[in-house]
Amino acid sequence: MTAIALTIAGSDSGGGAGIQADLKAFSALGVYGASVLTAVTAQNTKAVTAVHEIPVEIIHAQIEAVLDDLDVDAIKIGMLSSPEIIAAVAGALSDVRVPIVLDPVMVAKSGDRLLQERAVAALQSLLLPMATLVTPNAPEAAILTDTEEARGPETLKQQGEALIAAGAKSALMKGGHLEGDICTDIFVTDGFPAKVLRAARVQTRNTHGTGCTLSAAIAAHLSRGRAVSEAVAEAHAYLNRAIVEAGTLQIGSGHGPVHHFHGAPAWRR
Repeated sequence: MTAIALTIAGSDSGGGAGIQADLKAFSALGVYGASVLTAVTAQNTKAVTAVHEIPVEIIHAQIEAVLDDLDVDAIKIGMLSSPEIIAAVAGALSDVRVPIVLDPVMVAKSGDRLLQERAVAALQSLLLPMATLVTPNAPEAAILTDTEEARGPETLKQQGEALIAAGAKSALMKGGHLEGDICTDIFVTDGFPAKVLRAARVQTRNTHGTGCTLSAAIAAHLSRGRAVSEAVAEAHAYLNRAIVEAGTLQIGSGHGPVHHFHGAPAWRR
């Protein structure tokens, strides 16, 4: 059987994040990717200059069309800018019984906000309980748990436990915003000890789309039947290499993308 993953997210016209990054990660990992657009952004490596939300009935129709025909094995949810869109996605997925990776996209790498403040409560109440895994960075975790932003791994772990108490089945707390030469992520799941994933910090400006890529890679591995902990570990290794190899790309003048196809011979230099 062909492994199929579905991404429900916004479009990045610069190609480094959002739907484009998700489909690249799926393809790089040998998984067929389907997509549902929730918004179209005018975006490049420097800024988000405009956002157009897709009407909720079209979002619902896209999800219905994909699930009616394709045997989707895992779903990644990214940018959902409004409570109305969040409600539409939650309603369309209410009967779905495949792993769901929720990446609570709130702010772009450029600093532009992608999630309306009034949408946070809807994400917490409607989508968090549906998530097999939620993947917030430190600022997102602070917003979702209504706490101060983490300054160390122990606080990230506590926030992950709070997200599980709020309904998520597991949480990957991303530590890229923390200081230090080592980036530390914390994988938290109910009933098991937390797992620590570490990687040396790479000095590069090419970090656009890291969160999208990581959550998409996890969904790709889940679609191939991996357990959540295995999918997280394999996706973590894939993203780390994509960041290491990002310097071989010269894309734009701001935060360039990671190298999704670092393992493909045609892309090697």
